[in-house]
Amino acid sequence: MSSRHGQRGMILLAVLWAIALCSALAMATSTTFRSLVGIIRIDRDRVQADGLLTAGLEAAAGIVNALKDTQLTERGTTLTFATGSVRITVSDEGGRIDIGKAPAELLASLLRYAGADEGDAGAVAQRIVALRATDAQAPPNDGAKPPAAKPDQPAAASPFTDIGQLAGVAGVQPEWIAAIAPLVTVFGSETVNPLTAPVAVLRALPSLDADRLETFLEMRSKPFADPERLAFVLGAAQKYLKVGPRHVVAVDLVAGTTDGYTAAAKAFIVVLPDDKQPYRVLAWTPVSPFVRTGSVASLEGR
Repeated sequence: MSSRHGQRGMILLAVLWAIALCSALAMATSTTFRSLVGIIRIDRDRVQADGLLTAGLEAAAGIVNALKDTQLTERGTTLTFATGSVRITVSDEGGRIDIGKAPAELLASLLRYAGADEGDAGAVAQRIVALRATDAQAPPNDGAKPPAAKPDQPAAASPFTDIGQLAGVAGVQPEWIAAIAPLVTVFGSETVNPLTAPVAVLRALPSLDADRLETFLEMRSKPFADPERLAFVLGAAQKYLKVGPRHVVAVDLVAGTTDGYTAAAKAFIVVLPDDKQPYRVLAWTPVSPFVRTGSVASLEGR
């Protein structure tokens, strides 16, 4: 009798173990399935966000092409699609101060505007100019002469390819880089285009007082502003300014899917006359990692 009870007990134990094993397998399968669904959803949202960013870049190039020879002041628009929306902001890099080409006194004034004292601003500006001179004198590795720039094509922005490289210059403080980031470029020239320059760039110019700046801004806001009259209003600061054709355009993009998945990127494009391509991308940088938030607006201020 006890033998039968023992057998029943063993059978019951085996059944319970089988049930527990099946339950564990079911839980593992459910967890794996949920993880797989999550991965698929993230990949889908990433693809949709990439598509929105690409559509935004194409639209930005269309905006620039439509302007033709008109000076490009900063402007933005939002495009909405079935999968989400993308915010586009375009601006002229010629209206910013080029850290690879601007004269030392302009760089020093820019650094003072960012919070550097007189001595530090002058010393750092001289280091930047010295770095540029050293780079310009260095021969190519193969000994060949560098290729000449083609007409209507921006010159190489040596030695800087990104404004973050200022961190490698002795004496430069991180807060200065953060302050001047919206005002500088590596795709400009020795001078700044006053018709497209942001107000903060003009404020950073040496020898430009508040009254002259106010008068200049009022005149610039009127249609068909005369560049020569504008230059006269700027007084001594006009030596750092020159109205010229547009070369490189900065494109800021913020995309958001209908599920709240957001992504941002910054691109620099050039539109050349009679080019086989409608535009060319000089640089493309994701501004932030893909994240899930409530709306696109959460990244627009970055």
